[in-house]
Amino acid sequence: MACPDIARACDLARTFRDLVQHRCGHQLLAWVRVAERDAPAPILAFAQGLCLDIDAVTAGLTLPWSSGMVEGHVNRIKTIKRQMYGRASFRLLRTQILLRS
Repeated sequence: MACPDIARACDLARTFRDLVQHRCGHQLLAWVRVAERDAPAPILAFAQGLCLDIDAVTAGLTLPWSSGMVEGHVNRIKTIKRQMYGRASFRLLRTQILLRS
């Protein structure tokens, strides 16, 4: 390959994708160690960022629970709130949110 850094970054990205797809959080620390040894700078920065809260990232890659439903509701409420900003009272906002539920 013409650029070994790009090839290495692609390999590490594919390996990380597999960790996410197959929920292999127990292998995350090994992936981070490999990235720290010979990854290009952007992948290295990503790996170091994961290490800032490695327990939470490992749990996210291992446990079957998701906060997706809650995040969806929060996003919906924020959208309604932005649409009504400066035009309506809290009471009307509350009514809109409850009606759209």
